[in-house]
Amino acid sequence: MDDKKNVFDESKVADTAIETKIEPAEESDDDVVVVFKKPYTFEGKEYTQINLSGMEDMDAKDFIAVNKQFARANEGTSVMPEFSPEFALMFAARATKLPIEFFYGLPVKEVIRIKNRVSNFFFA
Repeated sequence: MDDKKNVFDESKVADTAIETKIEPAEESDDDVVVVFKKPYTFEGKEYTQINLSGMEDMDAKDFIAVNKQFARANEGTSVMPEFSPEFALMFAARATKLPIEFFYGLPVKEVIRIKNRVSNFFFA
């Protein structure tokens, strides 16, 4: 019986590990652009994506204004509104300068993607 058939070749494992090494993702414009799966029409205009880069320019006054808007809409406050889809949409509306009605008409999957981008913005 040939013993070389059962020999473990560590050099092949090391090469594989190098090839599959996962690097941390760098921040890019893709982090703030949500590309829609299907075009979305609002007030006669077709949208294929939204750019949330305006979040970077928002300040405490903007955050407080959105928080107050959210509290009025929900008759109270939330401990962590940043995780609420409605809060995220209100924040995105302010960042993009689009009306909240734009966001309320989006498909649910797009709403979740936007909510995740907004939440990630706060906690990344």
